[in-house]
Amino acid sequence: MIKWQNWQVPQELKELLANAKSLTVPHSREEIVDMAVGGKDGLEFNVEYELPDNKKVIEVNVVRCKNGLVINYLEPYMRRRDPDCMAIGDDEETDKMHFKELFNCSFEKVRAETFDWLKKQNLALMAIMIGGKETGYYGLLVAPDNTGFFMGGLADLQGFIPPQDIPENFCPRAIIYLAPPFRHTHFNGKQIVVHNRIDKLHEIFSYNLYPGPSAKKGIYGVLLQIGERENWLTLHASTVQVITPYDNITTILHEGASGGGKSEMLEYPHRETDGRLLFAKNLITKEEYYIGLNQGCKLCPVTDDMALSLPTFESKDQKLVVSDAEQAWFIRLNHIESYGTDPHLEKLCTHPKEPLIFLNIDAVPKSTALIWEHIEDKPGKPCPNPRVIYPRKLIPDVVNEPVEVDFRSFGIRAPFTTREKPSYGIFGLLHILPPALAWLWRLVAPRGDSNPSITASEGLTSEGVGSYWPFATGKMVNHANLLLQQIINTPRTRYLLFPNQHIGAWYVSFMPQWISREYIARRGQAKFRPDHLKPARCPLLGFVPSSLLVDGARIARWFIEVDLQKEVGDEGYDKGAQIIYNFVKKELQKFLTDELDNIGKQIIECALDNGSLDDYLKIIPMTY
Repeated sequence: MIKWQNWQVPQELKELLANAKSLTVPHSREEIVDMAVGGKDGLEFNVEYELPDNKKVIEVNVVRCKNGLVINYLEPYMRRRDPDCMAIGDDEETDKMHFKELFNCSFEKVRAETFDWLKKQNLALMAIMIGGKETGYYGLLVAPDNTGFFMGGLADLQGFIPPQDIPENFCPRAIIYLAPPFRHTHFNGKQIVVHNRIDKLHEIFSYNLYPGPSAKKGIYGVLLQIGERENWLTLHASTVQVITPYDNITTILHEGASGGGKSEMLEYPHRETDGRLLFAKNLITKEEYYIGLNQGCKLCPVTDDMALSLPTFESKDQKLVVSDAEQAWFIRLNHIESYGTDPHLEKLCTHPKEPLIFLNIDAVPKSTALIWEHIEDKPGKPCPNPRVIYPRKLIPDVVNEPVEVDFRSFGIRAPFTTREKPSYGIFGLLHILPPALAWLWRLVAPRGDSNPSITASEGLTSEGVGSYWPFATGKMVNHANLLLQQIINTPRTRYLLFPNQHIGAWYVSFMPQWISREYIARRGQAKFRPDHLKPARCPLLGFVPSSLLVDGARIARWFIEVDLQKEVGDEGYDKGAQIIYNFVKKELQKFLTDELDNIGKQIIECALDNGSLDDYLKIIPMTY
């Protein structure tokens, strides 16, 4: 048995562990998987709790399949993250809502009630890493022992530490306390995750069983809080090394709000049965536009969602350097609608080397969980957020060391846009941004059209600074300054922007970033000549390439300059640009405080004054 009595943890936790009904400390991942289904021979298990009124509530159904565990929440609301689930329990600096403001009572009272409830439970205790080997930080989970699936997801995502490897004087930087029934007894059925920062300890009280807000984004919040104090960032980004057929390597880091294409940046382009790429389909004329890509680039994944940028990382070439902050990836599967959509990912999930954890997949015990079989929220409406937690150690060609970033791209979910139905879907296939504009887009971080990862998303809304603001606990202006200094200090990293879902009147899915990735990789380190860049009609969108040729295929001009689409034209484009301007100006106002860096103030004032591209270039020159 581990000697938790010697750990450097709060006295309340020691009392909790001493008085709990029972305490289980799993020794392996296999043991955790068995716990999730009620034991070694278990095939199906319901995670349920008795409420004070003696009513039983079943939160989750877990089944054991041939290729892993399948987790299904009985309530559709629980199948994706609520973007408003965070509350701050402490009195430290924050721009987020305090618990007492939201619920009109002190969190200390609820915190004490949480400990009292946990003392009456059969508990499980599990140590994890936070941020991987690069940080050296530890974390701890205290949970009811019937939540093995949650434990398994957390263990995979952050890195499980077996009891024999826990240091005797264990000092965690974060502790997650899991109390699922409080969702019903205290919070009217809502997902609530309370962050309570106590000096160098970050407590996370998770009052729901969806791992997104706590096991994943909760730990992300811990890293962001540490970085805010120590002046470094964990970026909301996937990263991939792209190897061309000629063995040139280009590293692209892709940022964006949920649904912005981070996981898709690690995917190979989806091909038709004849090998071509269906790049776009006109939603008015039904015309289809195909591209032939004879030989695509090889992909070596680095990060999927959280990219550590520590001050100890050194670049030989004034570029951003990152490594993965996670040990597994929370991969969304909503775009895998049938067999053969993504053979690479389908093979990895159908025949894994060890059992995986799937969420929101329709499966029965002893079957093979298939990633295109999504559970339905209601008859005829598939859940938009099916997932798999995939350990990065099982991913082919994964890169395990810090890498220098050549390009930082930003993805935006863009809506269908025409002259008659103007919207903000005026982004072309590829935009090249000056550094000042790259910073602006990271401040406003549009959540975009029809976001599949969260419970509600309508119109153009902001996911906040860095696109990671929903997970941060501190001050927005601090993160704005850190992002700006990072951009200034890495002048050799270049900046791109591209949409997904729609370009004007054309449905494009994630093809813009897949095609742009092929194009950029083939260009490699070559600079853009002035005659190869053309100012976008909307200055906030930087430059567009004057032409775009990929593997011998020239991309039609109307995918690069959306105003050339007959369905959009100048009128539709300009109305869309005005929507973008109104959104950007509204979001930027909140950053104009005394704490903002002076260069940042110049950039924001330039945007508020409808500045030109030249104006942005005068503030921070573009070296490419």
